[in-house]
Amino acid sequence: MPRVPSSSRRAIALAASAALVLALAGCTGGDAVSIDIDQDRPFVLEGVSGLTEIAQLTGPDAMNDTAAVSVAGTDLGSMTNVGDRTYFFFGDTFGERDPESIGGQGGFWRSNVAAWTTDDDPSDGIEFEGWVEDDIGLAGALIEGDHDANGAEGEVTKIPTYGFAIGETIYVSYMSVRFWGEPGAWDANHAALIVSRDDGATWSPVEGVEWPGDSNFVQVATAEVTDGGEGWIYFWSIPSGRFGGVQLMRVPATEEAVEDQSAYSYFAGVDGETPQWSSDMADAETIVEGTIGELSVMWSTYLERWIMTYSDAGSAYIREGITPWGPWGEPIELVSGSEYEGLYSPYLNPRYVTEGGRRIHFALSLWGPYNVFWFSADLDRVGG
Repeated sequence: MPRVPSSSRRAIALAASAALVLALAGCTGGDAVSIDIDQDRPFVLEGVSGLTEIAQLTGPDAMNDTAAVSVAGTDLGSMTNVGDRTYFFFGDTFGERDPESIGGQGGFWRSNVAAWTTDDDPSDGIEFEGWVEDDIGLAGALIEGDHDANGAEGEVTKIPTYGFAIGETIYVSYMSVRFWGEPGAWDANHAALIVSRDDGATWSPVEGVEWPGDSNFVQVATAEVTDGGEGWIYFWSIPSGRFGGVQLMRVPATEEAVEDQSAYSYFAGVDGETPQWSSDMADAETIVEGTIGELSVMWSTYLERWIMTYSDAGSAYIREGITPWGPWGEPIELVSGSEYEGLYSPYLNPRYVTEGGRRIHFALSLWGPYNVFWFSADLDRVGG
């Protein structure tokens, strides 16, 4: 993806957890992890160490033969677990690229592609086992963008931001990009969902579910949680571009609810420690201030806290969250832009941790080679 961003409050629905817990459900196929919503607990992440570039996942010289499916350059790579499979969702993809190309350039342009794997050992990289394919066996678009000219006020491309699963049904959120502007700034027409009910082989739009392009819900990171015994999908959300803060919405974790715009609610602050949710998007409160680029959020079993990764001003950062809505700690540099120029999109997956969760593994895009790389780092916990 080019680096090229109510006068009156309606009734707020109170959502209190009877057991005062939140639980992360089903992300790794294991037991749900209960989360204490006490906002007064201390932060425990004091730093990161041992950053390691493990492998290149896509493009020339990658550990995967992506040339065989005509993927010479691509980016992003957010991950969704469905059973024993993990799907990687990539952005603008080019099958032909000059060796001197930088960024999103080349021929055989597809707005998005996806690979899948059952590789559950992240320590030596991730081996792809299959792709969403077109009619001739090459990596095909899940849903193609219109490819209108930049500045023509149409749709340049459709970029996938994150996915989630309800059982074996897979949903992906995407943004319709209208205009690529200065580095880190772009405008969107809207954000919406696509769905696959056949293991990712075919995809179709989810009709009637959409967020405005000028809203704070254009790019998302997702996790499945339980609250009072009910399952929910949480979406940590930012505007288009890399110059906005994070807001939070949720929807019941059922296909019927996901495909019903009225089922979504927005975090509108707390009453004491009790989160409040509103059906009005205008009531959404910002939970992380700043200029947050493509983000990823997961529950860390090692820290027993939420962690968020994102890009900002050319570097990648990690923050610790006491609850899904905060408080969130100060940013800690994860990867320096001075060492990896043009980095963005540090994406986590709760399946890809080692050493009891202390070591996290993540995808990271680099603009120059315009491909996706695999990294790891250690979480340094207070008291160690």
